[in-house]
Amino acid sequence: MFGKRGNEKASSGNVATMPRPVEPQQPAPAPRPVAAPAPQRTSQPAPAAVPRAAPERTPEYYDRKSQVFAALIDTIDLSQLAGMEQDAAREEIRDIVNDIIAIKNFAMSIAEQEELLSDICNDVLGYGPLEPLLARDDIADIMVNGARDTFIEVAGKVQKTTVRFRDNQQLLNICQRIVSQVGRRVDETSPICDARLPDGSRVNVIAPPLAIDGTALTIRKFKKDKLTLDQLVQFGAISPAGADILQIIGRVRCNVVISGGTGSGKTTLLNCLTRYIDEDERIITCEDSAELQLQQPHVVRLETRPPNIEGEGEITMRDLVKNCLRMRPERIIVGEVRGPEVFDLLQAMNTGHDGSMGTIHSNSPRECLNRMESMIAMGGYSLPSRTVKEIITGSVDVIVQAARLRDGSRRITHITEVLGMEGDVITTQDLFVYEMVGEDANGRIIGKHRSTGIGRPAFWDRARYYNEENRLARALDDSSVDKLETGR
Repeated sequence: MFGKRGNEKASSGNVATMPRPVEPQQPAPAPRPVAAPAPQRTSQPAPAAVPRAAPERTPEYYDRKSQVFAALIDTIDLSQLAGMEQDAAREEIRDIVNDIIAIKNFAMSIAEQEELLSDICNDVLGYGPLEPLLARDDIADIMVNGARDTFIEVAGKVQKTTVRFRDNQQLLNICQRIVSQVGRRVDETSPICDARLPDGSRVNVIAPPLAIDGTALTIRKFKKDKLTLDQLVQFGAISPAGADILQIIGRVRCNVVISGGTGSGKTTLLNCLTRYIDEDERIITCEDSAELQLQQPHVVRLETRPPNIEGEGEITMRDLVKNCLRMRPERIIVGEVRGPEVFDLLQAMNTGHDGSMGTIHSNSPRECLNRMESMIAMGGYSLPSRTVKEIITGSVDVIVQAARLRDGSRRITHITEVLGMEGDVITTQDLFVYEMVGEDANGRIIGKHRSTGIGRPAFWDRARYYNEENRLARALDDSSVDKLETGR
């Protein structure tokens, strides 16, 4: 069944009569050898699901793996293997690998043999050495710097792993497998690519010749269990009263921009806020790589497209946002605003699509406003500065600032309203802030979330329209008298 095309096969095509791999210049044994113990069969390899660091591999291990892998590839037909169920394909690979190990007479314990089997199954059917890391839910980022060096981020701290690839070609092959799933490509002619994994995790690949020391792969992992505002409260990212204010902001259709630096949790927070959108609303999302995972039933997901090898066919974020306006959206959500599309998003916010949201890279609410002005100028609009600022103040209601602190923790540091103009300056007011008060003996930052004392926010009338004014007043009062909360 799995013999390569061109190899001799039995006329019946039975798997049992398929020729097994044979060491060159060495006759194949008549019966299956019994000297080498075969590992017990399992439908799923245990090592891939165990969230622990892999043991240090020796050069001898990689040499054996290369020999077994080469013999396996010479034996099976990958096109037929791809049409099988995952478990059945793994079982067939395990049978053949057992025979290869026995024929080559490798002295291996059952545990070593099982480890080798798992690695080879991952190479053929999955993402190779990345599989154990992808199975761990405590990892936030995977950073591969060439075939030899792989780093991960756990609990906000970066650490090196023992994971390595056979060579740079294996790493590039895995990257090509990932990006091809979303119709993209990465090679010498197109060495930079953004993609995603089936679970929505963000993937960036930059290949040689741009990456000098081998292909660089970065994966921003998403947790299997999607975070909620209640969980953010448990983690100390926001206080209970602050979470109530965010829920109200999402519920009463305020236009929200989530601001923050790289890795500060902007996309996670955006996912949390969208959970409070009514299920009868039509939502359209625009993203470079589809990462948002909305729970509402009426969601249309759009994704940009890079140019093809001839430099044609590109669909930009601005094209998507423009097209959204013709699709009868009630809310437009832009995964990440990076350029002139901010102008189209602001126009949508100001023309009846209340409750629209987006994220922007910036370090403070004030800087977020300045960045929006700069991105509009990047689009070539010859508008007076005051006009641009009036568009921003007429469109954006609330800026939510997220930050990653020096101890690796993530906090929501500001909930800021955009009020209007005073002269040529945009005026804002902070409703809710995070104050750092020190750090503990372990270097963990201690701080508190508190209300700034604003009794009636600018969106008070909007909250009253949705019968949320009492809840809003209670949340502001509670946060103003709360005791100090220690950050984790």
